[in-house]
Amino acid sequence: MRILVTNDDGFHSPGIEACIRIACELSDDVWMVAPEFDQSGVAHSLSLSDPLRLRKIDERRFVVKGTPTDCVIMAVRHILADMKIGLVLSGVNKGQNIAEDVTYSGTVAGAMEGTILGIPSIALSQCYTPATRDNPSYSVAEKYGPNLIRRLLKTGMPEGVLVNVNFPACKPEEVVGIAITTQGKRDPELLRIEQRFDGRHNPYYWIGFSRKQYDLPNGTDMQAVAQKRISVTPLRIDMTDEPLLTELAQVFAAPKK
Repeated sequence: MRILVTNDDGFHSPGIEACIRIACELSDDVWMVAPEFDQSGVAHSLSLSDPLRLRKIDERRFVVKGTPTDCVIMAVRHILADMKIGLVLSGVNKGQNIAEDVTYSGTVAGAMEGTILGIPSIALSQCYTPATRDNPSYSVAEKYGPNLIRRLLKTGMPEGVLVNVNFPACKPEEVVGIAITTQGKRDPELLRIEQRFDGRHNPYYWIGFSRKQYDLPNGTDMQAVAQKRISVTPLRIDMTDEPLLTELAQVFAAPKK
């Protein structure tokens, strides 16, 4: 099985090296196509107004000056155009990708693009604590990732579905188990803008989240990682809301003559 590894933290990230080691537990045919620079938070964006610059590091490692989506397209349509890719692994991201994170995450977007192109795809993220933010450990992801991926592939990945995996911020021996979860939802009031001032007293701003304790809904990715469980969340590319679709079809139905 040929595996493509990408990420959004950039090719220099320790997380992508962890992802490559995970992939090498599954196959001896592992390729990396990753962003030149950190692309966290770019979501599923394409570089349509700028050229893509491709740099070859070695026979199976390439760097693209672009987004994770650009990287997957470059791999599938150019670098490996004549080769079948059996799996896309995106990560291991530095930090969680749970709840609304999945809409912003370049890591999830890398797996999303693989899914769109018809390849089984999995996003992998490693949670950290405030104390380990600067130097997170990927030991949980590396210990549990390979077997988890084997089980996902054995089960089968439906067309149009990717899997989002989040490893909890703890030691490997402290992991309680695996939880199959839904995508959570944070309190929107936590989102904030922080104003600061530069040396000339001109204002600039950071987007961030306030920290506070609140109830975590049962069965969500948020609850799972808080309980030291590995969160496994299937996500669909088709975002159509079927209940509202049915209701709107009735509301806008052509009147009977």
